[in-house]
Amino acid sequence: MATPKGYSLAQISLHWIIAALILFQLVFGDAIGGAWRSVRQGAVPEMGAMAWAHIGVGVTVLLLVLWRISLRMARGVPAEAVTGTALTRFAAKVVHLGLYLLMLALPITGLAAWFGGITSAADVHELMKPLLILLIVLHVIGALWHQFVLKDNLLARMKRPG
Repeated sequence: MATPKGYSLAQISLHWIIAALILFQLVFGDAIGGAWRSVRQGAVPEMGAMAWAHIGVGVTVLLLVLWRISLRMARGVPAEAVTGTALTRFAAKVVHLGLYLLMLALPITGLAAWFGGITSAADVHELMKPLLILLIVLHVIGALWHQFVLKDNLLARMKRPG
């Protein structure tokens, strides 16, 4: 398979849609936490719109990430940036892999906890949230580093199809 010069419109769109959905989850995820605490105490949870939204958005993220991975496997991705040190390129790979793993694991553990009643899945789900935030921060810092320090225009790859 030939290496594409840039990301497709679908890949770019999925990147930004998933980013927005994850931001929604991080900002408004407390509603499901309250409902889960009720379940753990043996009470019937109050399932407001935001708790249902958390579940629905989580399922949507899972489906979109699976689509994104299938596009990545079918189409490929542009060659890695040659700027930076071997260590920073390795760090970028680790961060990207970690983001993909968490974008799969968080919805799966959330669904296992909520619909399967698996308490340990809920615990793991909650422990992954700070790691996701850390990886997002590192991802954003890396993109900004490329844009404003290295000035290699890497960020443009996620703004328009190539």
